[in-house]
Amino acid sequence: MKPWRDDASSGSGWGRERPSLTRIGDEAAASALSAAQIREAAGPPSVGIVGAGAVGTALGAAIHRAGWPVKAVASRDAGRRDRFLSLVPGARAFIDPLAVVDEVELVILAVPDDAIAAVVEPLRLYGGQAMVHTSGLLGSEVLDSARAAGSQIGAFHPLASFTADVERSVAGLAGATIAVEGDERLVGLLADLAEAIGGVPVRLPAGSKPAYHAAAVLASGGLIALLDAIARLGRTAGIDERGSLAIYGRLMEQTLANARAGGIAAALTGPIVRGDVGTLKAHLHALDGITPDVLELYLALARREVRIAEERGALTPEQVRQVTTALAKVV
Repeated sequence: MKPWRDDASSGSGWGRERPSLTRIGDEAAASALSAAQIREAAGPPSVGIVGAGAVGTALGAAIHRAGWPVKAVASRDAGRRDRFLSLVPGARAFIDPLAVVDEVELVILAVPDDAIAAVVEPLRLYGGQAMVHTSGLLGSEVLDSARAAGSQIGAFHPLASFTADVERSVAGLAGATIAVEGDERLVGLLADLAEAIGGVPVRLPAGSKPAYHAAAVLASGGLIALLDAIARLGRTAGIDERGSLAIYGRLMEQTLANARAGGIAAALTGPIVRGDVGTLKAHLHALDGITPDVLELYLALARREVRIAEERGALTPEQVRQVTTALAKVV
């Protein structure tokens, strides 16, 4: 994963040329201008959002506040349309995504991954338009069916947590990594957009999006699943959810700070890295009786910890054998 500016400055093709949705009419004059001058002269393209859920609404609000013209939104949910319009004055709301394509130059599909193909199927771009989706998993090729001569397709994925709290979601875009991809002339525009809303644009190596997105899911949804397990165990000790977040959340923050400072392996602590089999067995026995589903998570994480500790050289071969045997005996 590389910051887009690395390649822009090296001349490797990660260009900053404005895509054809520029509205400069005199091609001869435009050819004499630098890419930056072209973008400045044309101004940002009009933007339309398809999907007014957490992602689409937050992006619409952020893009509008960044000074880019957000002209349209499409959603089947009337309540979501109304909320979007309250945050993006001047936009027009539609039920059908086709209407958005007729209104704007840059179409952003902010719909679930599994819905993208169905949403795109009836859409056709005009020459000079661009369409991107916000999926962290799929490539831009999923939009191929909407292509027309002179149009461009791409992807724009903010690595951020989006919830029903729009203001918190918009604030979370500040400093967020935003993966951009697509046609060569489009990525420069998407990098501009990423920076306009406070993000840091990057490009990913070809074929890496599934792994990249899986890591993102672990960092976000996976963290929530872990917090839920921690809170469940906290309740057995008389600690409510708020208390668990305060007590164990601080420990998690300290651990993350240690990993940032000295690396992941060096930040590993606890009974496994010490080879403390007695403590490990006590944990397994307690979890088996209290929360068997949390036990499954504990075991999966413990096996990962063993690998990290072994690679770090913190355990002797005998300690590795003892810990691994203790984990294997749990059915």
